[in-house]
Amino acid sequence: MSLAASQVSSDPALDQRFMSLAFALGRRGLGNTWPNPAVGAVVVKNGVVVGRGWTQPGGRPHAETVALKRARDAARGATLYVTLEPCSHEGKTKPCADAIIAAKIARVVSALEDPNPEVKGQGHAKLKARGIAVEVGLGEEEAERAHAGHIRRIRDGRPQVMLKLAVSADGKVGGAGRKPVAISAPAARERVFELRAQSDAILVGIGTVIADDPALTCRLPGMQEHSPVRVVLDARLRVPLATAVVATARETPTWVFGSTKASAMNEEILRAKGVEVFRVKEKKKGQLDIARVLKILAERGITRLMVEGGPIVAASFLAAKLVDEAVIFHAPVTIGKDGVDALEGMKLKALTKTLRSVSREDIGPDQLERFERK
Repeated sequence: MSLAASQVSSDPALDQRFMSLAFALGRRGLGNTWPNPAVGAVVVKNGVVVGRGWTQPGGRPHAETVALKRARDAARGATLYVTLEPCSHEGKTKPCADAIIAAKIARVVSALEDPNPEVKGQGHAKLKARGIAVEVGLGEEEAERAHAGHIRRIRDGRPQVMLKLAVSADGKVGGAGRKPVAISAPAARERVFELRAQSDAILVGIGTVIADDPALTCRLPGMQEHSPVRVVLDARLRVPLATAVVATARETPTWVFGSTKASAMNEEILRAKGVEVFRVKEKKKGQLDIARVLKILAERGITRLMVEGGPIVAASFLAAKLVDEAVIFHAPVTIGKDGVDALEGMKLKALTKTLRSVSREDIGPDQLERFERK
């Protein structure tokens, strides 16, 4: 061990505080760093933050190199807190482990080993081999949640799937005849925009596009550029050209998944409008193989997918056990027995077969309930 590393002392309370700051910084990148994880990093010397960083849009530069650049010479002998293991392999940029060594950091506190086979402990080992004190595991649980999309994509070859539903007091999401009904209050709708901004992509079915003509963007002031990729399941490639998702496809990416049997002319027309079209097989007539859809999304770099509608799509993801977490906005309004159920052919409590409720939060007159995998 180097002299610098041997002289580094730690304070558990301060370590926790600075790691919490690293997580807060990392959240700034959610939704716009894919295919890379949204990592946060903090450089601390003598109890003072001398450098902060988070993964930049598009995934580069990485959080560690940003923090080290801001710290400059103050990084020498300092401690680096980082929410995921520093990379050790040569990619489009130099390894973060090399940058840490070059900056003469004395100690690294890392929340989690990276499951990526190209890293997986090698970054930590490289630092240790150069005499840097390395501690792994502080904030591990939070790191697993923060980097759930990255972990899911590496381990399962698909994005982390979050189901979002806005449900009336009597368990409905639409009016009679599948007519759109305003369910959530403005405060809840703003929270939905935040969730969209933190997602790499948002997915709906063709029924929702035709019935609601949603923009599927983040309409908070200054956040439009953080709108996710819009994904539409449309077996027949029949999405109308006048809909918002097609009309604005050149400003906000729109990816449409159709059946291998869908019209080639329809595909050509959509592509001419700037829409990317993907073909997958149908599991049964009119129903696409969503497991294959998720695999393609992961191959394109998507790590965090928000499934926002409608009842048929939501039920199909649940039935396939492809929902990893859910956010349910419960509204006090009632729609009536002729309204559309939240899940096609299922009771809402079907969620609890694979998910458990972990928190509730009041948002204006509505209540947000969060679920995670059991």
